[in-house]
Amino acid sequence: MDEFEIIRTYFATQPVTRADVALGIGDDAALLRVPPGHELVATTDTLVAGVHFLADSDPADLGYRALAVNLSDLAAMGAEPAWATLSLTLPDVDPRWLEGFCRGFYELSREFGVQLVGGNLAHGPLNITVGAYGHVPADTALRRDGARAGDVIYVTGVLGDAALALNHVLGRQLLDAVAFASVRARLVRPHPRVGEGLRLRGIASAAIDISDGLLADLGHVLAASGVGARIELSRLPVSDVYRGEFARAGWEPALTQGDDYELCFSVPPGASQPSRRLRRCLAVGLPASEKRSAKPGSPCSMLPATAMSRVMRVTITSCNTRTRGTECGSARR
Repeated sequence: MDEFEIIRTYFATQPVTRADVALGIGDDAALLRVPPGHELVATTDTLVAGVHFLADSDPADLGYRALAVNLSDLAAMGAEPAWATLSLTLPDVDPRWLEGFCRGFYELSREFGVQLVGGNLAHGPLNITVGAYGHVPADTALRRDGARAGDVIYVTGVLGDAALALNHVLGRQLLDAVAFASVRARLVRPHPRVGEGLRLRGIASAAIDISDGLLADLGHVLAASGVGARIELSRLPVSDVYRGEFARAGWEPALTQGDDYELCFSVPPGASQPSRRLRRCLAVGLPASEKRSAKPGSPCSMLPATAMSRVMRVTITSCNTRTRGTECGSARR
């Protein structure tokens, strides 16, 4: 089966067709119509076998995940997903692998109305590159550089489950069968928070998706915004499975290992309570709690697992005060 047969068999016919695609798969390039008054939002990500996934991973999970991690980037920008491109480097042509991959990829593309409009096929070590494209009304995109001192930081869901699943797969910290089944999907099929991102437009002052871990990704927001913050560990949202593993796992999976693909965003004080859009955004089983502002110079607290609440809500502080506590990516202009 040559390149053109693969394209005709697996990619030319697909479950999503959009009216804003003037020309899709089959020409030298795609022709796409961005709605008037909107800006194009573009992102790309590469998954390499042996680096980002195990070579024997379920191809359906790979197809789903390859698109999901890109849609998560669009969600962090508050963009509506529309189109995707796919470049595959394959060691050989395996129809069963391709069928599985397309099944997972198209499952997620159907959910968000994303049409595959082009890509590339090559021979070599397994490598998956997806480009995702969406649009957002002009001047409304969520960005990393808008956080200000006094803003409250939120996340859209629990952290650390994907890391627990990965640690189990790699034999670092084994889970029982029930616990692993509960967290596995967070690793192999992360669900991009597209709806939450759309509802955060006009609400959040800054946003990012958590792919590299809360500390690293929140640190990018703080560096871009020229502010600092402290995380109150007792308020990190974690699952019941994580609570049960906390004595062995500690905070590292939730803070630094990543693959959560939740959104982390900041909201100006006073904008959080009145907004119905924000309340819907946080409707992920995480009840709100009273505001507890971090003070410059206060240490980072860590309470026992039994005391961990189910919401993380802290306040961005000025970055000018240097302290000995655990700071998250503070930066100075």
